[in-house]
Amino acid sequence: MAAAKREKREMHNLDVIQGGNSATEAALAEIPLHPKNFSRDLPVSGAWFPGDPVGHRKFINVTDGRPFALEAGGVLPEVIQAYETWGKLNSDSTNAVLICHALTGDSHVSGDSSASHPTKGWWDDIVGSGKAVDTDEFFVVCINVLGGCQGSTGPSSLNPVNNRPYGSVFPNITIRDIVRAQAKVADHLGINKWHAIIGGSMGGMQVLEWGAMFPERASRIAPVATSLAASAQQIAWSAVGRATIALDPRWREGNYYEAVPGDGPHAGLATARAIAQIHYRSDTSFQARFGRDLVDKDSLFGLWDRFEVESYLDYHGEKLIRRFDANSYLVLNRAMDTHDISRGRGSLENAARRIRAKVATASISTDILYPPHQQQEIQKVIQSVGGSCSYEEIEDPNGHDGFLLAAAEIGGIFKKFLEDK
Repeated sequence: MAAAKREKREMHNLDVIQGGNSATEAALAEIPLHPKNFSRDLPVSGAWFPGDPVGHRKFINVTDGRPFALEAGGVLPEVIQAYETWGKLNSDSTNAVLICHALTGDSHVSGDSSASHPTKGWWDDIVGSGKAVDTDEFFVVCINVLGGCQGSTGPSSLNPVNNRPYGSVFPNITIRDIVRAQAKVADHLGINKWHAIIGGSMGGMQVLEWGAMFPERASRIAPVATSLAASAQQIAWSAVGRATIALDPRWREGNYYEAVPGDGPHAGLATARAIAQIHYRSDTSFQARFGRDLVDKDSLFGLWDRFEVESYLDYHGEKLIRRFDANSYLVLNRAMDTHDISRGRGSLENAARRIRAKVATASISTDILYPPHQQQEIQKVIQSVGGSCSYEEIEDPNGHDGFLLAAAEIGGIFKKFLEDK
């Protein structure tokens, strides 16, 4: 059986070299992450579109008829923010907690999956009734970021100028733009000051900018598994991921929304996700879960025979395709690269002096993407200018994803932090 498979592949390879079209198609079909391997029913974009089930989302136009100016110099004629809430705002609006999501997250931080919300809440073990961030006590808000694809204005949204998806003309945004849009949601909800603002990874970048941009609007902030500025290695990983999307011919320079199902930039987005998934986890976690196990124990030497870890990467790629948008990935990933809390503020110390909130930061011991020294630097810089910042390192084997998976430990930090006077 295995020998027959290898012989078949060798024939395909020979035909490809000789320019045989049918053989080329057959050979490509065996390559992992090639579009022919994906389900025919995959949407061109996994974005939420008007007319889709709303679920727990609420929407607000934060521009009130005036263009939204962006840090990089562009403008958006209108900005819609999709958000979800849990719990009840108290009479003096002092129990509000904002949770900021990471790159491929959205506003659904707590709750079950459904036709409206394709995945269970990404911090469901931490946020909810009786949990670490207790929605019986706190009014919890999570906003789909500007540039996202689950209801907030992003590349998949209709441009009101021509009533077509923005696609390639969506402007560059920054973490600061995201935070300014979130502040307008807070205004709408009547929240002048958050009891706490919490987030990890890209969410942690937003948390830090909240502290620096609106120092009077947060009592405490908790940026975890994040950094004061994107490092050279983080930028390098991001650049390779974005390139895989841009190199997918089905990306169409960002204008793919009118393509038929199954004809979207699936290979590019799935490969970008695979690259990210490798540095989201650790060698320890991969080795413990997969080792050198094969999908087919009798198939090893063929070029496209599969190890279990390869199948795992394919699974997560297709899963992301069903709930995310390739252009949003590009826009938000680039916003992460430009993150630098000191930009335009003279120095890290000057930026840190702007933060008046009490700060708690935490690391995942095995995180190779946002290693512990970066969170230690957050503590060091804030304390160096007289601020308050605690730090904890969580022993967890799951790498960067530990900030999502080590729920008991992360939740314990948040619970204590929220209760501190």
